Amino acid sequence: MIGDLKYYNSCNIIWPEVDMTGKDLKLGREQKGWTQEEAASRLSVSQPYLSLMEKGLRPVPERLAHKAATAFGLSATTLPVETSWESVQPKDAKTLATNLASLGYPGFAYLKSKRKKNPGEVLLSALGAKYLESRVAEALPWLLLAYPDLDWQSLVSAAKVRDLQNKLGLVTSVARRVAEKRGENEKAELLRKQESVLQRSRLFLEDTLCNDSLTQTERRWLETNRPDEAKFWRVLTDLSPEHLSYAV
Repeated sequence: MIGDLKYYNSCNIIWPEVDMTGKDLKLGREQKGWTQEEAASRLSVSQPYLSLMEKGLRPVPERLAHKAATAFGLSATTLPVETSWESVQPKDAKTLATNLASLGYPGFAYLKSKRKKNPGEVLLSALGAKYLESRVAEALPWLLLAYPDLDWQSLVSAAKVRDLQNKLGLVTSVARRVAEKRGENEKAELLRKQESVLQRSRLFLEDTLCNDSLTQTERRWLETNRPDEAKFWRVLTDLSPEHLSYAV
């Protein structure tokens, strides 16, 4: 991730580490059936420079990472975050909706897409918001279903720093239940493992799912009527697979 340092013993150079690696570049190129010369031409870089990046001897610049993700058809999870995981800022509902549309969320397909962002970054920026519209909150489990290969280690670490692990745990639990309903067993097992990781740092303090404006009456109602997952993760919300159009 950007902001951390990765050490390359082969040449004693320290580079900032980004989410897209040389292995991602090589895999994407080979899946397209392109030679390094062909890929370098499409990326507007030299073949020797591409070779160095593929070997991990040069970092993949952010702008090139976006270009390569499009050219090679790589997962958005390979995209670097804007600054660093620790510096991801909460976003407003409009921005989040646009980001979700760019990542392919069907509920916002009518919105004009912009440049894709790392789905883990989008999720973290949503969980940190003080208020989210229901339609945006309902899209969060979809992110984990569509991009289960995201950088979980960085996402969980950044969530813990901000005391967001309960919210992330709830979203992960709901996504896992949807995967089970769909019969996507491999994906459900991956999500179940991440739930176990998050359970170790579960907070005792109750919180809302980005809805700090709840009245005391609403809070009391949710304390009694919220789904089992929300009760376990101590989050005041009625979010559950039964409310999600994409759960079927």
